Amino acid sequence: MKVSIFVTCLADTLFPDVGRATVTVLERLGCEVDFPTAQTCCGQMHMNTGYARPAGEMVRSFAETFAGAEAVVVPSGSCTGMLRVYGQDVAPGVHLPPVYELSEFLIDVLGVTDVGAKFDASVTYHPTCHSLRLLGVGDRPYRLLEAVEGLELKELPEAEQCCGFGGTFALKNAEVSSAMGEDKIDNALSTGAEVLVVSDSSCMMHLGGLLGRRKSSVRSMHLAEILAAGD
Repeated sequence: MKVSIFVTCLADTLFPDVGRATVTVLERLGCEVDFPTAQTCCGQMHMNTGYARPAGEMVRSFAETFAGAEAVVVPSGSCTGMLRVYGQDVAPGVHLPPVYELSEFLIDVLGVTDVGAKFDASVTYHPTCHSLRLLGVGDRPYRLLEAVEGLELKELPEAEQCCGFGGTFALKNAEVSSAMGEDKIDNALSTGAEVLVVSDSSCMMHLGGLLGRRKSSVRSMHLAEILAAGD
């Protein structure tokens, strides 16, 4: 199956390993991966701050860049949600190709939970807000993690609570954002897990920064990086 990857802004600029890991997983499963170089932003940060017209222009640019794609895989619930749920709001009439968050594509389209990964560590998973609430990915990420050889999955207390990032919310309400993040970190550390796994680079950046300030040995990693491990 030929698959196009939309790597997202944050992954492209700050976490390129997330994009590479996504490609690794897809190719391991026999997909032919295409990376259109004209891709830019999904427009989410513009829409979130009230700039609907620029957001719409970016959605239209996405549609043109990925026109004819059989499937577009995105290692981000928030960017997938922006395109699939809000795309028509900011760009009425736009025709988007099928867009899938990574765990959706692996389980719903390819029909696999065991992607051949090996990762010898204990992890806990934070379900990001957009993947949980906008997309309804449910237990898909957990099913993928449970199938990883050597991985011990620990339940995260109050898992469905927001980590506090929320895009520009973290800038406009920094103290509240940090407090919410600290609560999430407290819960993650209480599990004794070695790795805190997320499925959005934005949340990974937020939580990773808080772990770093505490000088914690716990790492934050993207779901794609875990699923790519073992190669």
